[in-house]
Amino acid sequence: MKQLSLFGSQEALQFPENLLDYYPGFVPAAESIALMQKWIAKVPWRQQSMQMYGKEVLAPRLMAWYGDTDRAYAFSGTRFEPYAWTPELADLKQRIGEKTGFTFNSVLLNYYRNGNDSVAWHGDNEHELGRNPVIASLSLGQERRFEFRYRPDHSRKYGLTLENGSLLIMKGDLQHTWEHRVPKSKAANGPRINLTFRTIR
Repeated sequence: MKQLSLFGSQEALQFPENLLDYYPGFVPAAESIALMQKWIAKVPWRQQSMQMYGKEVLAPRLMAWYGDTDRAYAFSGTRFEPYAWTPELADLKQRIGEKTGFTFNSVLLNYYRNGNDSVAWHGDNEHELGRNPVIASLSLGQERRFEFRYRPDHSRKYGLTLENGSLLIMKGDLQHTWEHRVPKSKAANGPRINLTFRTIR
């Protein structure tokens, strides 16, 4: 399975592709369907109240936090205590580690019910993630646009489509120098579950 060039040649000159690794088809389609069906029904999803730009709002997606017992996670004014690893999540964590050489102790599940669900511009740069966190983002279900913008110059924006079963590794100083988001999409009718594997220090 080869890593793909994520951007056109001109964009590649401006976006530091060494901060990303992309593996399409990391999870086969049949497995993805089975996991989606099980997790939509069984995961204890919550719609969190979050602090955004000084206001308390409901996050436009559902979330759940899994991981090692002592790996709580706090962001946007919300603290998550981890649920115990399920066999499926532990298996995916191991497979990602074998493929990439990175290890993780927690995972955030985001459930995008349709194209109205989204996540705003942000960087995963909380203190407990360490100086230059490595995050493994696994996408299941509906493909969605994933966009980046440069923190010092918001006019520098780039994007790619995250396909069903794809794995995106974000590394280096990406979380400190770039922000990312999943915007709303009128074309996205189906559900999507995104898993971001992380290491809480």
